[in-house]
Amino acid sequence: MSGQRELGNFLQTRRAQLRPEDVGLPDYGDRRRVPGLRREELALLAGVSSSYYTRLEQGQSVGASPEVLDAISRALRLDEAEQRHLHDLANSAKRRTVVRRPPAEHADAATFNLLTAFGDVPALVSGRRGDVLAWNRMGHALFASHIDPAGPAEPGDRPNLARLVFLDPHTRALYADWPSKARAVVENLRMTAGRHPDDTLLTSLVGELTMRSPEFAAMWADHRVSPCDSATYEMHHPLVGSLTVTQQSLRPPQDEERHIVLAIAEPDSPSQAALHLLSRATAPSARLERPAPGPAR
Repeated sequence: MSGQRELGNFLQTRRAQLRPEDVGLPDYGDRRRVPGLRREELALLAGVSSSYYTRLEQGQSVGASPEVLDAISRALRLDEAEQRHLHDLANSAKRRTVVRRPPAEHADAATFNLLTAFGDVPALVSGRRGDVLAWNRMGHALFASHIDPAGPAEPGDRPNLARLVFLDPHTRALYADWPSKARAVVENLRMTAGRHPDDTLLTSLVGELTMRSPEFAAMWADHRVSPCDSATYEMHHPLVGSLTVTQQSLRPPQDEERHIVLAIAEPDSPSQAALHLLSRATAPSARLERPAPGPAR
């Protein structure tokens, strides 16, 4: 991914989403060739020259200072996550990209112990690109009971959360509001791409999803970014029916590459009862005690 091109595309999409009246500029009713603010209007709001801002959008200037980036952020009315993403893109545009294959990710013994300690709370460990590095029994049962539970143990063939959401019909059917979940996945992946433009595996993943999913391609082109730290979803599980959980993302200190995703239901709610039922139904002893199917009639 070209840092300069990604920086320019991000600025253009954000500028196109602002109208003069949104930022206190007069709108004389003149017909605009493109939606949103003109470059010279955005430059005026940010306190930079129109020619400089134009070069920045076109990838011809990569030396913007943090102060200039902050001024542009304010002019574009970016939130904290979007402002951080802008700085990440600008920093990646400055440095020479060294293409290298990133090392394989893994979950250490302490993380596996932590997953076990969560007990009946569904939990999984996600890597930089959304690869599932590990999950506990309930994490597998809730999020991907239709695939091999040993999948995360194979670095070259691990389940990937973005692939599951966009390409797997079972995962798509799991979410009552699938578009909301899909947008959260894309917006989080966009932030990761801004921090790691030289990650060849991430570039390959984005390319694959863009080719195979028109919905992903449309959402990716929107350039929206947001950290997916906490969100509530209604899920339709094939074994226990409807339940509502809050998916909470926890990051270990000083580690932005991996995070632990927990699915938490309200105490004493029908959703918590559904999780208890799922735990009993998928417990090793429960699977062993299930009677064998009778002869066909």
